[in-house]
Amino acid sequence: MNEKYETIQVGCDAKNVWTIALNRPKVHNAFNEEMVQEISNVLEALGTEPSVRTLILRGNGKSFCAGADLNWMQRAAQFSAEENRADAMKLGKMLHLLYTFPRPTIAVVQGSIFGGGVGLAASCDLAIAADNSVFSLSEVRLGLIPAVISPYVVSAIGGKAAKRYFLTGERFDAETAVSLGIVSCNCEIKQVESRLQHFIGELLQGGPEAQGKAKELIDKVQTRKADSELIEQTANAIAKVRTTKEAREGIAAFFERRKPDWQDNI
Repeated sequence: MNEKYETIQVGCDAKNVWTIALNRPKVHNAFNEEMVQEISNVLEALGTEPSVRTLILRGNGKSFCAGADLNWMQRAAQFSAEENRADAMKLGKMLHLLYTFPRPTIAVVQGSIFGGGVGLAASCDLAIAADNSVFSLSEVRLGLIPAVISPYVVSAIGGKAAKRYFLTGERFDAETAVSLGIVSCNCEIKQVESRLQHFIGELLQGGPEAQGKAKELIDKVQTRKADSELIEQTANAIAKVRTTKEAREGIAAFFERRKPDWQDNI
C-alpha cells in the first residue's frame, strides 16, 4: 500500500503486522470526515489481504484519540437530516470494519481517549493502555450521545456501566478501563511496547484463518442462549474448520513436533 494519507500513517513489518497510526497530534487525534474515510479505505484493503497477521491501531503524539473533531460536529449540525444520516453512517461503517476485521486487532492507548476514541478501542480485540490514559464517554456534556460507538462499548462494559458513564460523562483511569473491559491491560508508559510485542508474539502462534473464524464465533454466540439451534451451528462450525488446509497443517505439525507453516517468520 503506497497511498499517501493526510490524517493517518500506515506501515507493515517483516512479520506482516500492520499499523494504522492516527496522525492529527495537534488536535489529540480527534477524527474528522477525512480520517474516518482513510481508516475505512485501509481496513477494506487489508481485510482482503491474506498475508496480514495482526493490525495495530495507535495514535501519534500525546493522545490516542480525543473523539470526534468538534469542528466536524459543528458542520454536521448544519446538515440536512439525510446528509447527517449519511455522514454518521460513514463512521458506523468504519467502526464495523474495525470490529469485524478478519485478523486480530490491538489498540495501543495513551493520553486522552474520549468519546469516539473509546469506541475505537472497544472495537478492537485487545487494547493496551498506558497508565497516563484518561478515558471519558463525554458526549452528553456537549448535548450529544455516543450512538454510533454504543454497540461496541456496551458490548464491552455492559448496560449498567454504560448507564453510569454515558450519563455522567465522568473521566476514569486505565485501571478502571481494565475493570470495565474496555482494555485488556494497563501498564507504565515505558512498558507499553514490550507488552505490545508480547501480545503480538502470542497472536502469531495461532492460525490466521482460525483466528478470523474464532472472532466470527464469538460475535455469534456471546448474546445467544445455548439452545439446540446454537449447538447445531457451533457443531457445524467446527466440522467445517476441521477439514481446512490450515487445520490439517496445524494438527500435522503438532504430531510431527514442528512449527506449523504460519509460524515460519516468527
